Amino acid sequence: MDKKYVAWISVLAAMVITGALMLSRFGSAVAAWAQDEKDTTTVIIDAGHGGEDGGAVSVSGICESGLNLEIALRLNDFLHLFGIETQMIRTSDISIHTEGNTIAQKKVSDIRNRVSAVENTPNALLVSIHQNHFSEEKYRGAQVFYAETDGSEALAAELQAAIVSQVDSNNHRQCKRAQDVYLMEHVSCSAVLIECGFLSNYAEEQLLRDASYQKKLAAAIGCCIFNYLEVSDEI
Repeated sequence: MDKKYVAWISVLAAMVITGALMLSRFGSAVAAWAQDEKDTTTVIIDAGHGGEDGGAVSVSGICESGLNLEIALRLNDFLHLFGIETQMIRTSDISIHTEGNTIAQKKVSDIRNRVSAVENTPNALLVSIHQNHFSEEKYRGAQVFYAETDGSEALAAELQAAIVSQVDSNNHRQCKRAQDVYLMEHVSCSAVLIECGFLSNYAEEQLLRDASYQKKLAAAIGCCIFNYLEVSDEI
């Protein structure tokens, strides 16, 4: 056989083998990337209430729904700085109901749609933002509640500690299991509900309305979620 022909065959064979190896490695890289995309956690940020449902009303007449949204938007921006995938239930002062004529019927539709939004999102982690209210003005302090799902209690404990250490050192509240909270009882992912403060307490209401305080609160929550996800990815 001609030596030049043999050499050409050898080169061609080497090119085929090299190409096959490159394709194999490329395929593995694509598969790994696809798996990472599949496993990426999406933090769903729920700004409680909205639209006709204003939620609790502060001592100054401010509706809870607006404050929830302001803090939720700040949290969303903060998580984006960390490169965390997010999804907001609402980004304006609206109810997300799709049926119903009365306010009560719309509320039912709204909360069911929130549950559906969470359940239809793969690898979701739910953070619901709310404000507290009580008949006596003396009560104050943010408090975190958790669902009975894997990881929820641990995240709530970390969030409560972060709020105390980074935002309000005079807060002596402990995280608790959410009771009779429809959203927390009907999702299957890790989920927490943060009552950011008491609108019935004038001093705390003033803080909750302050942009710098909202940023401080969002930063504490955002850093905690980032650390929680980092640890979870390492396990």
